[in-house]
Order: sequence, then C-alpha cells, then structure tokens
Amino acid sequence: MEENSFLEIAKKAKAASKKAATLSEKIKNQALLNIAENIKNNKDKIFEANKKDLEEAEPLVKNGELSQSVFNRLKLDENKMRDMIQGIIDISNLEDPIGKVLLKRQLDDGLVLTKISCPIGVLGIIFEARPDVISQISSLAIKSSNAVILKGGKESVNTNKAIMSLIQDALEKTEGFPQDMLTQVFSRDDVKNMLSMDKYIDLIIPRGGNSLVKFIKENTKIPVLGHADGICHIFIDESADFEKAKRVVIDSKTQYPSACNSVETILIHKNFKEADRLLEALVETGITLISNPESWHKEYSDKILSYKFVESLEEAIEHINEYSSGHTESIITENSDNARIFMNAVDSAGVYHNVSTRFADGFRYGFGAEVGISTNKTHARGPVGLEGLTIYKYNIEGNGDIVKDYVEGIKKFHHKDL
Repeated sequence: MEENSFLEIAKKAKAASKKAATLSEKIKNQALLNIAENIKNNKDKIFEANKKDLEEAEPLVKNGELSQSVFNRLKLDENKMRDMIQGIIDISNLEDPIGKVLLKRQLDDGLVLTKISCPIGVLGIIFEARPDVISQISSLAIKSSNAVILKGGKESVNTNKAIMSLIQDALEKTEGFPQDMLTQVFSRDDVKNMLSMDKYIDLIIPRGGNSLVKFIKENTKIPVLGHADGICHIFIDESADFEKAKRVVIDSKTQYPSACNSVETILIHKNFKEADRLLEALVETGITLISNPESWHKEYSDKILSYKFVESLEEAIEHINEYSSGHTESIITENSDNARIFMNAVDSAGVYHNVSTRFADGFRYGFGAEVGISTNKTHARGPVGLEGLTIYKYNIEGNGDIVKDYVEGIKKFHHKDL
C-alpha cells in the first residue's frame, strides 16, 4: 500500500478512536455479541480459508521457508474456534475498563482531582500466523474503546481476510458503532508505513519471533509493547514432589510446544532424589533432552528441553535471571519458604509455584483474551488484556480556582481522599 493510502487509514483510525472513546458499554457489548454470532454461523467459511492457507504453507515448511512451529500456530481447529468464539463472549461479560475512577481526591474545598481510565487511542498490531489473534485483539480493542490497525503474516492472509470480513459485517449491523475503528492491511510496505505513523498510532504491539520484534523496536518512535522470546524455566527444588514435577514439566513442554509459554529449560537441585526417574519420564513422552546446549538463550518451540543440575535455590534464581526472557518461570517445591524466596527474587512477568508455565495466558487469567504477553516493566506486564489497553487522565473540577492563591498562602491544600 502506498504511504499516502496508509496515511489516510491512520488518519481515519485516529478520528474513529475519538468517537470510540465516547461509546456506551451497551453498544460495545452488542458489537461483540454480534461478532461472536456471525463467526459461529459462518465458521465453515473460516475453516475453508484456513485450509487454503495450510495447503499453501506446506511446501514452505518442506523447503525451510516456514518453521513447523509457525505452521502449527497457523492451523485452526474446532477447539481453537470454540475458544475464539467463547473469548469474544467472555470479553463482552467483563466490566467496562473505560471511565473507571482510579483516584478521587479533594485538593481543597470545592477543588476535586479525579484519575479516570481512558483508551490509549490507536493500536498498531503486527503478528505472524495465529489467525485467531484478529478476533482476540479486535474484541479487546472494541471493549477498551481503542481503534486498531492489524497487519498479519502472509502465511495466514486467507484466514485473516475471512475472519475480518465477518467482524466487519457484524459491526456494520451494530447501531451506533463508528466506521474505521478496525482496519486490516496486508503488505510488507504497510509495516514500514505503520512504524512511521507516530503522529497517529499510539502503541505498537508485535506478536511474532525475535527478529520481528527486534526489527520493530529498532525502526519506530512509537512505544512498543510485547516480548521477543519465550524462554521459560522450571526449577525442581530438593523437596519437590515427583508426581507434581512430572505433571507440570510434561504439560509445560508438550501441551503446546510452539507456544511462547512452553518451558525451554529445567533446573534440577542436585539433591532431588528422583532426578533420574523424572528425566526418564520426560523422555518417555517424546521429549528430547539436552544437557549441554549451545546456548541457554535458545527457544526451541518444539519437544526439546535443556536441563541443568544446580547446587542451590540461589543458583537457580541467578541462572533464570541471567538467561530468562522475563516471560514465565515456575518452582516445584514443598518448601513454602523456598517458594516465597523464588517468587520474590525471580524477575519475570509470571512466577509460579507448582504450576505449569502454560497458564501464562489472558484467557486462562480470566481476561477473556489477550493482545499478547508483555515482558516490559512499564504500563503493562504479562498477558495484556483490557486493563493493559487503557491509560488514564487526570480531571480537576473547581470554581475559578487559581494557583496564585496557594503560592501566596491565601488558601492551603488539604489533600483528602474521597
């Protein structure tokens, strides 16, 4: 798409975001229910489009142009479709995140400060494979009153078009819903143009591999929210229960190996008596174990797992903080003190005790869905749902109040929370 054409899209999205900020909760929820119903009634169209994408992607996998993990994310099945539809409905049932009073403080008599949640504005979403991302992000954007421009990968273009077409049809039938709030673009030039639109786009959210996220961060002035790698760890402590350790590690690695919250490294305390038995159990499930990897920064996205024996809890924490991508880590232990130390000292967006790393997900957190996982330490962290797509503003109500009165001592602040 030409830059001027993309500029028009960005301008229209910005204008739509201003209208979206005033949408009632009733209109937003109706829009979401209309989308869920339209997708449910026309899911065969989506499956047909997805089948075409899969057929076109198969030769790319064979010749090495597309990884098997990306191909796995591309495929839509009945389970993913069910979750996609339910996710939209769940978002409609969540509390409206806009207009919430976060702070109310009386600065002086008749002078009241209020901190209120509001939309971010225009979101630019760049993602690879995962066509269900479109419904997730569109739904979250609608509920949080944000406009959004979506750019999916070429490997899922047919599925993306089919889903967005059904979303747009539903929105057109929703009375009072603004046009141009959701837009989809397709070309590589659109990515370049999107990254240059810092006047109109308020936040970029990438969902893809390390190279994509790195490219985006290095080529835009727009704030970027997301994560580059999903290098997750599990520490098997000396007091770990064998059955818990086996269940958690197997689920974390095999339930969906290509997911960003799949475990990549396990650290085993040298005094854990069931270590050999645990490793044997992992191999029996088809996991390939590597004791001396080329790099501890490796994200396998496959049934491959690095492992290392450590001398202590402290060494495990040091290793994780050194090599983790800041995504999700877990400790398996029956020692509550060690669990507390681990959860406080590990510097990641998600830190668990006796729990699979696969729980790092907006849907499983009850967010309805997510726009992605953030390893940032500003604004939003972990699975980013509705709250992560809002910001806030400060309002003051008064009656001709001026600062001069307070500077000269005529009046005094009393800062009373209401």
